[in-house]
Amino acid sequence: MSTKPTNVEEIKKELIAKMPTKVARKRAKSILPGTEMGEPIPEIQSNVRTIPGIITQRGCTYAGCKGVVLGPSRDIINLTHGPIGCGFYSWLTRRNQTEAGPDGENFIPYSFSTDMTEHDIVFGGEKKLRAAIQEAFDTFHPKAISIFSTCPVGLIGDDIHAVARTMQEELGITIFANSCEGYKGVSQSAGHHIANNQIMKHVIGTDDTTPIEGKFKVNMLGEYNIGGDAFEIERILEKCGFTLVATFSGNSTVQDFRVAHNADLNTVMCHRSLNYVAEMMETKFGIPWIKVNFIGAEASAKSLRRMAAYFEDQELIDRVEAVIAEELIAVNKVVEEIKPRTEGKTAMLFVGGSRAHHYQELFKELGMKILGAGYEFAHRDDYEGRHVLPNIKVDADSRNIEELEILPDPERFKPRKTEEEMARLNEKGVDFKGYEGMIEGMGKNAMVIDDINHYETEKLLEIYRPDIFCAGIKEKYIVQKMGIPLKQLHNYDMGGPYAGFNGAINWYRDIDRMVNTKVWNLIKAPWQSTGPELEATYVA
Repeated sequence: MSTKPTNVEEIKKELIAKMPTKVARKRAKSILPGTEMGEPIPEIQSNVRTIPGIITQRGCTYAGCKGVVLGPSRDIINLTHGPIGCGFYSWLTRRNQTEAGPDGENFIPYSFSTDMTEHDIVFGGEKKLRAAIQEAFDTFHPKAISIFSTCPVGLIGDDIHAVARTMQEELGITIFANSCEGYKGVSQSAGHHIANNQIMKHVIGTDDTTPIEGKFKVNMLGEYNIGGDAFEIERILEKCGFTLVATFSGNSTVQDFRVAHNADLNTVMCHRSLNYVAEMMETKFGIPWIKVNFIGAEASAKSLRRMAAYFEDQELIDRVEAVIAEELIAVNKVVEEIKPRTEGKTAMLFVGGSRAHHYQELFKELGMKILGAGYEFAHRDDYEGRHVLPNIKVDADSRNIEELEILPDPERFKPRKTEEEMARLNEKGVDFKGYEGMIEGMGKNAMVIDDINHYETEKLLEIYRPDIFCAGIKEKYIVQKMGIPLKQLHNYDMGGPYAGFNGAINWYRDIDRMVNTKVWNLIKAPWQSTGPELEATYVA
């Protein structure tokens, strides 16, 4: 008779059983069952500090600021002020793809760092930072330079903002700094917020002289072109007739940011990383925003329909429907071929941003069941929906992040829709500023876990034995040694794109290969071996 737990509450007890009482009590608040559609959504503990000593999946504030939000831009020199390890860690690890464009500028292949040493930490690094900015300017002549501080910089007190102002005056280009020391927040989420603030203060809406042609102008926020996702989204939007003004920030340019205020609609892919910019642009310029999801064929179709509905143009609506119908021919053909092999297979997803939520759509299209999911750095609204925002208390860690006071621009604030039009469109399902969160609709038999740790991961794999596990590089090899394939959703391994219709087809084929190959049944973890073990002996 099996002694394994059989329902979510029993599994939760199993996960926290060996933890100290205080730790177990805290972790229990971050582990919940999902809910059915329409049912009350429970409150989950999230955006709190990881318990010391626990091996977490999280990254640091610097990683969120430089590595996630601003790093994928192609013609901004993103300069790390800190030890070389920080710059190297955040360099090309997410496979953010770029095209050099007509000007040939593409700084993604380079890792820029001041390479701080012990000497700089003792005597200060501002002189070295000024020299690095000058060298970068002389060598590459960029249009903009962004500076990112790491932990030692915050500890010794280098004034990177003063250096940025001085060098901007000397060089005549946009230079701004991000105080994103790794320890500044509970996770990389704090870095997202910091980057949002700085591009809003220094870049967005700074060019009113360049006209933007196009009838249906949109921005894509929270899309980082991992594995070429943005290229596929751009293809679809162009085919439908939308004009993409700026992507924040996959394959983007500083000029895209400068003219982004000309768009008539902001669409948000990764809710956690760029919702701050969406809110600030609505307040300052009058641009409304909607949450979209281009991960999954059905989700992509739904997002395109909502975007078309917003513009209320019948020709655009008809064109979108024609594009969807054309694209789904190939999608449905592949699903019919693959779904019989994936139907009933199981998956677990523990990744950052909105990805754990987005990719549930693709698994459902293959007939696969989600056993558990969670985020690394989410806030409660990412799990429960934006309706909980008024009830979230601002804690001490969140107060470390600057809150900008944004007011309507006296000259450029132009509401794209009246309140009456917004209300009417909301009734039609456009859903301005809406995000339902992950928990609703996952089902009561699925687990939702925030900031999952290494121990909990191993226990879940032991209990559930899913057919595939989705996480990041830190978890990959441990999971695979347990005989379970792992798909990285931070950088897609060597796969992608997975966005849009062609991306969905790529996903179907990759998952089919991963869950149906027989090799995983042959793998036995080293600690499961029954063979001889080598033991050390000590010399007296």
